[in-house]
Amino acid sequence: MEIREGATFSVRHTVTEKDTASAHRSGGLEVYATPAMVALMEESAYMLLKKCGAESVGTELKIRHTRACLCGTEVEACAKVIATDGKKVIFEVSATDKNGIIGEGEHTRYVIDPEKFMSKLNGN
Repeated sequence: MEIREGATFSVRHTVTEKDTASAHRSGGLEVYATPAMVALMEESAYMLLKKCGAESVGTELKIRHTRACLCGTEVEACAKVIATDGKKVIFEVSATDKNGIIGEGEHTRYVIDPEKFMSKLNGN
């Protein structure tokens, strides 16, 4: 398994009513919710590591949601590896629509062994 700085991965999603601020109860408008945008950003980072053969968990987010968009808008989230330190991987993440950036920031994930991780949670 090799995780290289500069590696990127993108995912796309069309915003639906389930993705709105009112549906997530993070606001009252029918616009793309910050929690939904963050989940798409995390998905892009998770899938990048998955593509490298690694399972991971997210541990930190520092995100700015800079512009709203409506249902029916296609959003693309991109993760780029900007640093690695052992099992720690730091990503630059962004979300864009046809008009440009709607959000950006940094996301940290740790590469884990799923069995060991779950065993610790189960008290073993």
